Amino acid sequence: MNIEQLNKNYKIGEQVVFAEGEGGLPFIHVRNDKASALISVYAGQVLAYRPQSIQDDLLFLSKRAYYQAGKAIKGGVPICWPWFGPDPEGRGRPAHGFMRNCMWDIVEVSATPEGNTRIVLGSTDTEETQSIWSRSFVLRLEITIGDTLNLELVTRNSGSQACTVTQAFHTYFSVGDIRQTHVSGLENTRYIDKVDDNLEKNQTGSVTIDAEVDRIYQSVGSNLVIHDTARKRRIHITSKGNRTAVVWNPWAKISAEMADLEDDDYLRFICVETTNAATDRVHIQPGSEFRLIANYRIEQD
Repeated sequence: MNIEQLNKNYKIGEQVVFAEGEGGLPFIHVRNDKASALISVYAGQVLAYRPQSIQDDLLFLSKRAYYQAGKAIKGGVPICWPWFGPDPEGRGRPAHGFMRNCMWDIVEVSATPEGNTRIVLGSTDTEETQSIWSRSFVLRLEITIGDTLNLELVTRNSGSQACTVTQAFHTYFSVGDIRQTHVSGLENTRYIDKVDDNLEKNQTGSVTIDAEVDRIYQSVGSNLVIHDTARKRRIHITSKGNRTAVVWNPWAKISAEMADLEDDDYLRFICVETTNAATDRVHIQPGSEFRLIANYRIEQD
C-alpha cells in the first residue's frame, strides 16, 4: 500500500494520518479531542487506544510482536475469523482463521458530528481465500474512536449457500499486575476449561488468575468488568451478538516459551474475548449479515 496515496485519499488533518509502521506495515494514527488510537491495516487490528483523560493504554502490545506477512501481531485486538481456535475441519489451516494474517482494505475514514473518528476496514473473498474457505463474503470492521472504543465486525454472506462462522475479538487488555486483577460478570456461569481436558465447570465468584487460564464461558451476559486494582481502574466490556466469552492468560511457562512475548509479559495482560465460540456458531443465510459488537470503556478512580 502506498502511504502517500492513502494520505491523499483519506487523511483528515492531524486527526487521521497514515504512516509506515513496524515492519513497513501501513498504520493509521488517530487523534481527536477524546482519544488516540493506532490501527494496523495489516490484520485489521487496533493496536492501541487511550482516552485523553487516561494515563495508561487500554490495550497490551508485546514489545516482541512480529510485524511481517503471515504472522499474527501479539497484542491489541486480533480478529479471529471465520473460525475461532484450531481448524474446525482438521485440515491444517491456520488457527483462528486467516483475517489476522492478511492485509485489509480501507473502506471509510470519517469524523463524526459527535467528535468521534470512524474507520472502516474491509475484505472480500478472493481465489486465495476460496482455497482456504470456500465461501463468498463481504467482511467489515467498523471502528469508532471516542470516549469509548467501539468495534463492530460485520459478516455478509455474498454467496448462494449458507455459511457458518465462529469468531472473536481476541482482545489483549493491559493491566498493572495480573495478580491484582479480577473479572466480574461471569459469576455462576458454566465454562469449558481448555486447560483441564475441556471439562465443563461452574464459575464461583469473580475470575482471578494465578495459573494458566483458557476458558470458554457459555450463555454470558452483555456486561463484563475487568478490575485493574494496580492501576485503580475498571475496564467495562459491553457486547452484543455473542453468547460466549473467552478468558485467557498463558501464565509463566507458556509466556516464556512464546518467542513474541517477554518471559514476564503474562503479568501485564488479560484476554477477555467477545466470541462466537464452541457451540455458539453463527449461521448466515445468502444475502444476510451478522454483526458482532464490543464496546470498551475505562473508568478511572
